[in-house]
Amino acid sequence: MKKIKPTTESGFTLLELLVVLGIIAMLAGIVGPQVMKHMGESKTKAAKVQIEDLAATLDMYKLDVGSYPSNEEGLKALIESPDSTKRWNGPYLRKSKIPLDPWQLEYHYVSPGEHGKFDLFTLGADGKEGGEGEDQDIVSW
Repeated sequence: MKKIKPTTESGFTLLELLVVLGIIAMLAGIVGPQVMKHMGESKTKAAKVQIEDLAATLDMYKLDVGSYPSNEEGLKALIESPDSTKRWNGPYLRKSKIPLDPWQLEYHYVSPGEHGKFDLFTLGADGKEGGEGEDQDIVSW
């Protein structure tokens, strides 16, 4: 005759699960704000890189056409030939639309600019002039 051994189920107790959830919540409270801070910094850096790329593209446009796009033509002249331009050799951007800044807002373009041949800038996360951190203006000059 076989002896039947009592079976014991193994698993986690409610107390063990609560301790683990508490530790995870504590770590999220410590690490979360640091991650968000770095995300804001990375958006600012991405905007700086995009502005530099767009400025270089505007320089290529000027080499072909002889002048920077007017305010009316704007950055759209980098992807579509303006009616007044004869030596346009574009599109100058790989994509068929002007990129938005990391906060999904349009870049501002002024030609002639107050700070150079053209001014290219974004107003940051808040969309208003000035600001600090992620809200700061990112400019081409």
